[in-house]
Amino acid sequence: MKTRMFLHLFAFLSCSPLVINAVFHTLEFIITASSQIPNFPEYLSVAYVDGVPITHYDSMSGKFSPKQDWVNKITTQDPHYWRRDKGICIGYQQVTKNDFETVNELFNQSGGVHTFQVMSGCSWDDETGEIDGWRHYAYDGENFISLDLKQWRWLAFKPQALVTKHKWEEQFVIQFYKDYYTQTCPEYLKAHVSNGKDFLTRTVLPRLSLLQKRSWSPVTCHATGFYPRDAILFWKKDGQKVSKGVEREDTLPNHDGTFQVAAHLRAADLSARYECVFQLAGVPDDIVVPLDHRVLLSNERIQAEERRKMALAVAVPLAVLVVAVVIVAAIVYKWRKGEGRLLFQSLATNFIPDK
Repeated sequence: MKTRMFLHLFAFLSCSPLVINAVFHTLEFIITASSQIPNFPEYLSVAYVDGVPITHYDSMSGKFSPKQDWVNKITTQDPHYWRRDKGICIGYQQVTKNDFETVNELFNQSGGVHTFQVMSGCSWDDETGEIDGWRHYAYDGENFISLDLKQWRWLAFKPQALVTKHKWEEQFVIQFYKDYYTQTCPEYLKAHVSNGKDFLTRTVLPRLSLLQKRSWSPVTCHATGFYPRDAILFWKKDGQKVSKGVEREDTLPNHDGTFQVAAHLRAADLSARYECVFQLAGVPDDIVVPLDHRVLLSNERIQAEERRKMALAVAVPLAVLVVAVVIVAAIVYKWRKGEGRLLFQSLATNFIPDK
């Protein structure tokens, strides 16, 4: 439960405010340290540009690898990028492990399932030149400490974080982060945006589906395969946007660099004129899907369709068998009447193709 809460928290934190603005770019790193989670690495680091995963490192494989082909272009500006950043990942793995152990001690916890996560990144508006940054820490699904980049001070969200706050507010630590978030991070963000321009500025329209598990379940409008991430999905009733009874999920990445999102509609009367509306940055026209029970995919409908196919699968061979029995019966009957040869000639003429 704690793990799910923790990952949900950072799914929320990693989704920047929805702004339909093609000139706003982000570079962010999500780092997760964990203990006693089966089949999950003790250390995982993933970097994202505009919400698209670009690099991946984990302690199980020990590999630091690109997730997009165009990321390799960074070596033209920085030939030692891969070797250096892998070394940084390995070094930071030990740093994070130490921080994790320290926080465990602060909370008087020595065993069990625990998670420690860091979300760090910067943003750049290529129209105004404005840059910003963030650095958040969380422990077991709750905020622990964050860096305020406006006043350059640490904000402790738990009493246990006060020790860390006082330690990290030493001048050399603050100066290190100032240099990183005002220079290093924006420079790498600009380089990645330039290298991945064709990929990051493309527009891909989504596939929209209406889903329902049971007749009494909420109706889900699911949009997937779209790009960029900046999108809005909502429900309308009789032309008016509906807020009550609607739950919108976070926008999540797909493995191919596109995104998906869902909005659930719970309404007592689904006979009203509902429609799902999808808006994508850079696309002037809305994509609208009316709520039509004829196209609504549900478990009940799928099961009914499977039963129909199964009945058809049984009926067709049975019909063929009946026809075969009739033909055999006719052959036996004709043969007994001495007309077998004529019957075989007739069958050969009708069923054996000409050579």
